[in-house]
Amino acid sequence: MKNIYLQITEEDNLKTGLVLATVTRTKGSTPQKPGSSALFSSTGLVSGTVGGGIVEGRVQEKALAAINSKKSGHYTFNLYNDISNTEEAICGGEITVLIDAEPGSSLPVFHQIRNSLHERIPGVLITRVSESEESIVLINRYWMSRSFVPDLPDDILDIIKPVSEDLLTSGSSYDFREIKLPIPGTETSYLLFLEPLFPPENLVIAGAGHIGRALAHLGSLLDFEVTVIDDRYEYANRDNIPDADHIIVKDIGTAMRELKKGEGTFVVIVTRGHKDDAEALKPCISSQLAYTGMIGSRKKVATMRESFIDKGFATRYQWDKIHTPIGLDIGSQTVEEIAISIAAQLIQVRNRRRME
Repeated sequence: MKNIYLQITEEDNLKTGLVLATVTRTKGSTPQKPGSSALFSSTGLVSGTVGGGIVEGRVQEKALAAINSKKSGHYTFNLYNDISNTEEAICGGEITVLIDAEPGSSLPVFHQIRNSLHERIPGVLITRVSESEESIVLINRYWMSRSFVPDLPDDILDIIKPVSEDLLTSGSSYDFREIKLPIPGTETSYLLFLEPLFPPENLVIAGAGHIGRALAHLGSLLDFEVTVIDDRYEYANRDNIPDADHIIVKDIGTAMRELKKGEGTFVVIVTRGHKDDAEALKPCISSQLAYTGMIGSRKKVATMRESFIDKGFATRYQWDKIHTPIGLDIGSQTVEEIAISIAAQLIQVRNRRRME
């Protein structure tokens, strides 16, 4: 799924009324955590989630009302319900959701986010929420990165700068901070929500065959920036791989050597033959990749391992870091099942990295 803020910037979405719902606070057991967001239109859920089931239904009711009233709100939903009431959620907690009736008013900020992430610059989305009247709030958003500081009072910047730096240093997309600040001269206060946003991880798929095509689709759904490489134009094209962000038609080994590969890069090697697999793998050995996986039978993998080590292409330690045979062992048989097993392993590795 694409970053939900970037979806708001898409032209088709701007033509219709949208409401943005964001989980800001939770207590006890809840279906989603702070930072989870969803977009709603007059027809219902468009993208994302704030919990699913009854919780999402109740949020959707507020969202539909906000479309008509154009008034934003900050609501707490009590999930402590008796288990005999099968129509209600029974998680046993509370979830607070910010309903933004006019996310389009933050469009300049969302465009800033788009540009920053396109340049692979992470940052922090700052959402300021102040009470207007009972159950109604005013929402302002700002974007902050290490190269850009928003136009906010110095006393506020002094508070949020160290928190933002901490969020960016942690590298966790799941971190979400709340800061409550008093309004000088009044008995009220406003809330600041700080959410770190990072460029999507790169998924490089060497091989545009059946598995590569299926995996490109799954990778796009999982919010990877997908690059597919193959030397056959009849496979490496937009008609065959519609979900890829980038398609490279070139000798696979050459393309893999030329491609920028960093700590946020996941490489999956699913070419049509042993030779291409080896040429695609060689440039990955010494790179500090987040993930390197190669398809193949255990016999093929054992033979290639012996060859790579004997010829000095890889040490035993370097080879042991390669995920091969690739994917989680779920008894995959079909192309789609194999792609799902690989995607599941990518999720596993990515989430472990994010939680470190």
